[in-house]
Amino acid sequence: MAKVLTRKPVVSWALYDWANSAFATTVMAGFFPLFFKQYWNAGVEATESTFRLGVTSGVTSLVVALIAPIVGAIADKSGARVKLLAMFTVLGAAMTAALALVGQGEWFAAALLYGAASIGFWGGNQFYDSLLTDVAEEPEYDLVSGYGFSLGYLGGGLLFAVNALMVSQPQLFGIADAGIAVKLSFLSVAVWWLVFTLPVVLFVRERPGATPLPMRAAVSAGWRELRHTFAHVRENRAMLWFLLAYWFYIDGVNTIIKMAVDYGLALGFRQASLIQALLLVQFVGFPAALAFGWLGARIGARTGILIALAVYTGVTLYAYRLSSEAEFFMLAIVIGCVQGGVQSLSRSFYGRLVPPGRAGEFFGFYNMMGKAAAILGPLLAGTVALASGDSRLAMLSIALLFVIGGALLLKVPQGQSAGSSP
Repeated sequence: MAKVLTRKPVVSWALYDWANSAFATTVMAGFFPLFFKQYWNAGVEATESTFRLGVTSGVTSLVVALIAPIVGAIADKSGARVKLLAMFTVLGAAMTAALALVGQGEWFAAALLYGAASIGFWGGNQFYDSLLTDVAEEPEYDLVSGYGFSLGYLGGGLLFAVNALMVSQPQLFGIADAGIAVKLSFLSVAVWWLVFTLPVVLFVRERPGATPLPMRAAVSAGWRELRHTFAHVRENRAMLWFLLAYWFYIDGVNTIIKMAVDYGLALGFRQASLIQALLLVQFVGFPAALAFGWLGARIGARTGILIALAVYTGVTLYAYRLSSEAEFFMLAIVIGCVQGGVQSLSRSFYGRLVPPGRAGEFFGFYNMMGKAAAILGPLLAGTVALASGDSRLAMLSIALLFVIGGALLLKVPQGQSAGSSP
């Protein structure tokens, strides 16, 4: 079974996770929240900057949710999923590089560029997810999906480690100060993202299907096909229950990823400690994501997801009474053990529900649900923090999302596949 991980298309596909995880770690989870609060919102109250960050993440998620299904349907009809992956990657990398040009206090410009970069990230990720069904066979989905996430944690963690050293000791790199080091880190992410996207563009091919249509005809056919997608989801109870469950629990996962650093700052923890905690998540996540892929292949993806959600619920409840940096480090290790697992098993579980030849379209719907959910989480956390003046209450509210998601997931039969009856 492990031999599948050495096939050129599988390795090339997994390296895209290595590529775009640089944005997820260095930018999304790491330096953007720090820089947004301390540099682009200099002199602004912490609760207001938290609100601005939540609104930025929420609006970006709304845009992705609206475009994901139609772009996916068009990609299926035109046979252009790899090309669209490349297009969104170029958008994300260019906007990330442009963040280096934004001056102090210019929070709105930073928010716009970050939003555009995030659209590039999530758009590319949609087509990357959908290509799982092109590089692997169904029995291999759990292992290959976990392999991608494990390389993502390793690659993202390695670049983030270098970037963190640049920021903490800029003189070692001949850099004037930490602020310039952060901006150079954004540039390094853009280059890393583009370079390691090349293997998936060069060596991954979509499985033969219907004759690809010209782009104009594909757009028209994609809109028509989208109506059939909604009808299929309504009729297929397994897919419907899964997507509802995913809507809730991935909201919680993404909110913790985006807001963890902001939460630590609100509690008064040192910036250096928060960066070290994020690095811990990455390097613990590398073997843990691969282990969850192996586990899912043996006990079932649904059971593996439920285990991860139970851990997340406990983490969120404990975070409410968090009082020291040592406890923050402990939570980082625990999150690292399950974060990649819940993401990779969700992808492989859903891949089994997707009808053959319609991966782009249905993974567009999958990403729409994930991003539509992500509108609620950051806005909820930001609004609770602003209204109550207590960031702890904002974190506590996220636990409910994991509980509801887990309860709904229990309604999805273990081992359900696209060929099964609704």
